[in-house]
Formats: sequence, structure tokens, C-alpha cells
Amino acid sequence: MKLNVAVQMDPIARINIRGDSTFALLLEAQKRGHGLSYYTPDKLSLKGEELVAPVHILTVRDEAGDHFTLGEPRREALSAFDVILLRQDPPFDLAYITSTHLLERIHPKTLVVNNPASVRNAPEKLFVMDFPHLMPPTLISRDIDEINAFRDEHGAVVMKPLHGHGGAAVFRIMPQDMNFGSLFDMFSVTFREQWVIQRFLPEVRHGDKRIILVDGEFAGAVNRVPAPDDLRSNMVRGGAAQATDLTDREREICAGLGPALRERGLLFVGIDVIDGNLTEINVTSPTGIRAIARLGGPDIAAKIWDVIENKRSGK
Repeated sequence: MKLNVAVQMDPIARINIRGDSTFALLLEAQKRGHGLSYYTPDKLSLKGEELVAPVHILTVRDEAGDHFTLGEPRREALSAFDVILLRQDPPFDLAYITSTHLLERIHPKTLVVNNPASVRNAPEKLFVMDFPHLMPPTLISRDIDEINAFRDEHGAVVMKPLHGHGGAAVFRIMPQDMNFGSLFDMFSVTFREQWVIQRFLPEVRHGDKRIILVDGEFAGAVNRVPAPDDLRSNMVRGGAAQATDLTDREREICAGLGPALRERGLLFVGIDVIDGNLTEINVTSPTGIRAIARLGGPDIAAKIWDVIENKRSGK
């Protein structure tokens, strides 16, 4: 089966192909003979009932600094494609939300991965709150009295923006921390929405495990160990990738999430687990599949395309 595939993503010239999961998906699609086209989300237009964009024929190569070639742009109705990969990075702002509304108009006749309505309705640090029994104690708030009561109950906490990504603006706050007042003021000015306050998990020093689920099933994992002088284990923040297996608790977490992910059409999801505690469910543009493959793990890009091809063939 040869599919006509478009990818909606951030500028392809800027990606780091060594770690970019989208690039792995594009390489695998090209290997299978699927036609690839590319556009950026700001180019979407809705003309009456027709969703259009100026798309470029795309060719990809696994060569840093020379990883793509684009054809001349041509205006296309996106409903003409078999599959659209929705792979733009956060911030999860009104521009992102608008693109999900637009793509929802052509899904599922054109299969959008992930389902745009579910991406919109499952913000990564809010969707996870549907599973409190799998999580560490967590508060979503910007109210100082609620936050102080939570700190009194749990001691050291982590505070981070609700719609942040890539480990940006993540802070550990200790009991009686003299920096808390300044951090509270900074967050109040910078972020209009509520924030995430979560009990600090000291075992993060041994790693924050990224687990990939494909169509609700475990597909692979990588352990990300933070640098000695950093709280954050994100690989873009200097975290070191290590091969890993799942514990019984982590398999329980995957089994608990699987049905909800399948029901929502969230085909490609990355979850974060620290010391047996689920901390995030990443549905927008999860990373990790190239690191997993480099460490001798499964070819998750191939698994994702197997599922996409089966869905398009009606299996």
C-alpha cells in the first residue's frame, strides 16, 4: 500500500535529526514508498469548507546538515491526502488549538495522527490528572494559599508551567525555600494559566523513563538520567539516554492508559515515569524513538507505520 502523506510540523531546517521522532517517521515512510509532502502550521487556510495549504514535495536523508530537499510549493486541499502527521512542537497556545480545529474538519476521512480533537482535549499535564492513582501527589493551581498548603503537606515540590515543554522553567522548591516568593512572582507575571505543583521525587536522579505507546500498546522505552547539576532529564537539557526494561509497575501504568489512548485516537504517545509514578502523557510531539533504536531497542517508527497502514486499509 502506497500512501499520500503530509506532515504538519515546525520548520524542518531547524530540527535535530539525531533525536527528532518526526524525522524517524519520515525516513520510515519514505523507505516504504509513501509520498511525502510538508507544510508549516501557519500556512493552513480554510476557504469555505475546503482546508488548503501550500505543500512541498519532501525528500529526506539521514545526513546532518543535508537532511531534506523541498520541491516548489503547490496549493493542495488537505483532504486529498491519505494521512497527515500532526507533529508540531508546543507551546500549546491558541495557534496550536486553532490548527487542531482546522484539521478536525478532514479527520478521519484523512487520517490525522494524532486525532486533532483528542490532542486539543488532552493537554499533556492536564490529561494525566485523569489517572491520579498512577501519579505522585499533584496540584494544578496559581493560588498561593493552595500552593502553600500543598507544600506544607508534601515538603519539597517541583513547580512548572502547565503548558511548558522540553524541561523549560522547571524548578525544585525546598521547604522554607527563600526563592519561593520570587519564583511565585515570576510565574504570576509569565503564565496566566494555572501551574503544576508536584511532590518532588528524589529518585529522579536515577532517571526519568520515557515510555512510548503505539495505539495503546507498549512499544519501547529509554531511561533519561539528568546531569549531576540539573533537575531535568530531558535529552535537550543534557539528560543521558540509557537502555532500560519495564518494571511490573510500569507495565501496570501502560495497561491502565492503553484503553483511554485507543479510544481517543492517540496513536503515538510518550509517557514519563519516575520511580513508578506517571508524571506526564505527551500527545503533541513526543520524542525518544531514535534514542531507543540507537540503544538496540525496537524500531518504533516501523510499528507506527504498520498501525497507520492497517487503519488505512480498514484492518
